[in-house]
Amino acid sequence: MENKKRSLWERLTGSVSMEEEEESENLKRGSAGSHKGDKKERKNNSNWIEEENEEAELAVDVYQTPTDIIVQTFVAGVKPEDLELSIARDIITIIGKREENRNIDEGNYFNKELYWGKFSRTISLPKEVEPEEVEATEKHGLLTIRLQKVDKEKTNNVKVRSI
Repeated sequence: MENKKRSLWERLTGSVSMEEEEESENLKRGSAGSHKGDKKERKNNSNWIEEENEEAELAVDVYQTPTDIIVQTFVAGVKPEDLELSIARDIITIIGKREENRNIDEGNYFNKELYWGKFSRTISLPKEVEPEEVEATEKHGLLTIRLQKVDKEKTNNVKVRSI
């Protein structure tokens, strides 16, 4: 089975792609061989898949204004100190961790669909940005990152001084 990174939506909802579903059916029929080394396992014959030591991928919106590139993503339940933004001229990486601070016995759950753990997303930006000119804000779980575009037509006149 291909080691594909699952989106945060797939992790949150427990959804399974058609390809994974077909591979699972093949495994049940025994036509695909043994996959004892796989990190994925079925739980209670449901579609919920538990994946160990894997990061979820954030869903993002990326759009532009005349002067900025805007990146938005939901990070509800994540403390600002648990978020890391890495910005280059043409790439932004968002890394974080949503920690579960509840001690509930697994047997007491009826549904367990919320995602807890590490997540990340690297986005290639459509235009170059100024890595030093960034504003990141969070309101009601929505992280908004405003990246100032590089103005390639901007000029600057410099006065020469005598020393």
